[in-house]
Amino acid sequence: MGRSEGGHIMKIIIAGAYAIGNYLASLLARSNEEITIIDTDEEALESINPDLDVLTMHASPISIKALREIGAPDADLFIAVTHDQEVNMCACTMAKSLGVRHTVAKVEEYEYAKAKNSDVLKAMGIDSIIYPEMLAAQDIIRGLKMSWVRQRWDVYGGALTMLGIKLREGCTILDRPLKELIGPDDPYHVVAIKRGNETIIPRGDDTLQLYDIAYFMTTPQNIPLIRRIVGKEKYEDVSNVMIMGGGRTAVRTAMTMPEYMKYKLIEIDPQRCEELNEILKRSDYIINGDARDTSLLVEEGIRSAQAFVALTGSSEANILACLTAKRHGVRKTVAVVENVDYVDMAESLDIGTIINKKAIAASRIYEMMLEGKASNVRFLMHAKADVAEFTASPNSIVTKKRVFELSLPKGCTLGGLVRNGEGILISGGTQIQAGDIVMAFCHNADMHRLEKLFVK
Repeated sequence: MGRSEGGHIMKIIIAGAYAIGNYLASLLARSNEEITIIDTDEEALESINPDLDVLTMHASPISIKALREIGAPDADLFIAVTHDQEVNMCACTMAKSLGVRHTVAKVEEYEYAKAKNSDVLKAMGIDSIIYPEMLAAQDIIRGLKMSWVRQRWDVYGGALTMLGIKLREGCTILDRPLKELIGPDDPYHVVAIKRGNETIIPRGDDTLQLYDIAYFMTTPQNIPLIRRIVGKEKYEDVSNVMIMGGGRTAVRTAMTMPEYMKYKLIEIDPQRCEELNEILKRSDYIINGDARDTSLLVEEGIRSAQAFVALTGSSEANILACLTAKRHGVRKTVAVVENVDYVDMAESLDIGTIINKKAIAASRIYEMMLEGKASNVRFLMHAKADVAEFTASPNSIVTKKRVFELSLPKGCTLGGLVRNGEGILISGGTQIQAGDIVMAFCHNADMHRLEKLFVK
């Protein structure tokens, strides 16, 4: 799903002004698409950032009259992300019948996210499903598998990897110009630096500084080298995890956790504990109690845990619980922080991996609006940047010039490419070939302008 042939501006309708809808509108608006948000809650519509170039409509997304008036018959993309799963599915069905090209529904039940049920949903007019809890669980597991990394992003099955790493005192490559550290033949590139609230697309004279989050592009065989130069070799691999909260995200995280990882799950509601016992079949590891109670955490073995994952519905409780876990020696902490206003605060407190389901869901939807030439798109909320894979078409601009000769949009850098299954790091003299899969990092840049370099 993406721009139609000829590159015309996409017409996008978002049903649901809260949470994902509002965040998604801010993300999509950067690409100059025609966006309309429909919701029955007038207050929610008024809360949308007035600086965004979006239209709003106060109406029900399951009103045929409203859908006609809002232009559903001519829309490219209809995204239903209200709080009500049934409304989302019904709205997509109606929008599709009116002529919308592609529909997306946010769901709350795992059953609808199963691949085996996709044909049934497509017959109903629902082209794609977004299940934020599963997307969040996948991010959490990725973070637990590499405890020394804040974020990991694999390209083409892992032929290339991007690692977001917090730089601490043990890092051996601080305060030296990158042009002295990294040459065209070196096994890694630094594609971006997050310093405080600033994101830097680095040049040769830039340096890495203490407490930066640096984004490294490398190949799998060189991940141990990256671990060594950033001073993270002493970080333990995670095999013992404590989870706070027993909601849907916690269930999906527990069910997708590798067998070698053991967990204890602490849930405050005794009735929910009984439900978790039935779902997870792990009654010996489901603890009824308040994970904010320090004595309970100590009693249940917080000091021997390598990771603490806070997944309650309260951003504040999750942040505070992670701070408590840190004080008891837990090195890897993960917090769900749904309140965007708290994300920067959580980072400044050195919480660790921050999970925001609305950002994850928006990233997945964002991928749908790019042409088939771009895939595996992720908006990195913390760095306020996009990471995307592009496939170079025959006779596209990128195949006719070396990288340093390309007029890349400001704020964009190309980190690496995959050719015949092999990961290759990109330098200024690299010549991209047709069929290459290229990984791009963009900060405050127009993704569609970059996309045009890769299509014929």
